[in-house]
Amino acid sequence: MGVHIIKMPDLGEGIAEVEVVAWRVKVGDRIVEDQVLADVMTDKATVEIPSPVHGTVTALGGALGQALAVGAELIRLEVEGEGNEHLSPKAPARAPVAAKAEARVDAVASAPVPAPVVPAKAAAPSQQQQQQQAAVAPTLRAAGEKPLAPPAVRQRAWDLGIELQFVHGSGPAGRITHADLDAYAAQRGNGGGAGGGDNRYAQRNGEHAVPVIGLRRKIAEKMQDAKRRIPHFSYVEEIDVTELEALRAQLNAGYGTERGKLTLLPLLMRAVVLAARRYPTVNARYDDEAGIVTRYDAVHIGIATQTEPGLMVPVVKNAEARNPWSNAAEVARLAEAARQGKALREELSGSTITITSLGALGGIVTTPVINAPEVAIVGVNKMVERPMVRDGQIAIRKMMNLSSSFDHRVVDGMVAAQFIQAIRGYLECPATLFVE
Repeated sequence: MGVHIIKMPDLGEGIAEVEVVAWRVKVGDRIVEDQVLADVMTDKATVEIPSPVHGTVTALGGALGQALAVGAELIRLEVEGEGNEHLSPKAPARAPVAAKAEARVDAVASAPVPAPVVPAKAAAPSQQQQQQQAAVAPTLRAAGEKPLAPPAVRQRAWDLGIELQFVHGSGPAGRITHADLDAYAAQRGNGGGAGGGDNRYAQRNGEHAVPVIGLRRKIAEKMQDAKRRIPHFSYVEEIDVTELEALRAQLNAGYGTERGKLTLLPLLMRAVVLAARRYPTVNARYDDEAGIVTRYDAVHIGIATQTEPGLMVPVVKNAEARNPWSNAAEVARLAEAARQGKALREELSGSTITITSLGALGGIVTTPVINAPEVAIVGVNKMVERPMVRDGQIAIRKMMNLSSSFDHRVVDGMVAAQFIQAIRGYLECPATLFVE
């Protein structure tokens, strides 16, 4: 038997270290060639690291959230033959480190791992022991995982004010029983175990520590840096999008089957492209350490996209060279890649201006944070129908606010206002979007 050490590979130019965001294996697992060992993050791209050999895991190179330099030991395997490192008397000394790393992985790992094999001699814990274990800490199920319970148990949980999401299930396949409710109620001290009462307003004192790692950490660092270094100037304008929505409906009716349906976003992207030509100051990146502002002829639009791990910003490159249908198709492709965790590093970098939107939840006004080192971000608020005065008459119009932020070191308030007013002009007279 030999030892094979898998080191952190070089994942791209300029990448000196990565962060371990998920272990796919644990100490003792038997793995095969090409099996994914871990997920690591560089910038905002997550990369899977596969195994080049067969073997058994003997040590992990770090805990979740730990930064590993390129070339550092990622994982150690026991393999048939000599491996790539000869065994030495010092090798067993790694066991405590591996055990500690394994414990941390089990505590916070977000990716599923194979269940450990239970020895035949080990007796399964009794139902009473399971209930006692459940009373120590609440069960936290994965997002979207529904607790299993019969109707009678669900009704009793409702009467007791107990959320089944936090109740340990000791029945088959994790099904929650009346005994589980009693154990949970007794542990909370709400009197539910003896027949209960209406405790929907019972005091709750639970605390749940959530490690800030992976994408969540990257977002926190980037937002903190942006707010600390960039003096934000926000500008909000109301836009009448009645004519734009009428044109969009007409285009979808005439070309939707052939070219795909248009949302408001690709039309807004076209307006941003045209307005940026008139006010190039906003389509720029500011290197404040070097004291250089770089303005771009190309418009690379970042599209803020909500994913399960957190906010990502895939980039539509050269939006100025795309028509609305091409922009719509590229936005859909990039958004799906980001949500699936398959977006490439180059697809998540290089933007010169960003558009962000909360969709139907967009509220009336937002104050978006600039995606540094850019100098401008355009935020879309929700569209509503409101009575407006037009030519002395009250009419129902479709209205929408644009809430935008600018780097006041680079973009003066007058220029910011002129840029947004230019976008407003294009959107309120949408035929101009197609006139060069």
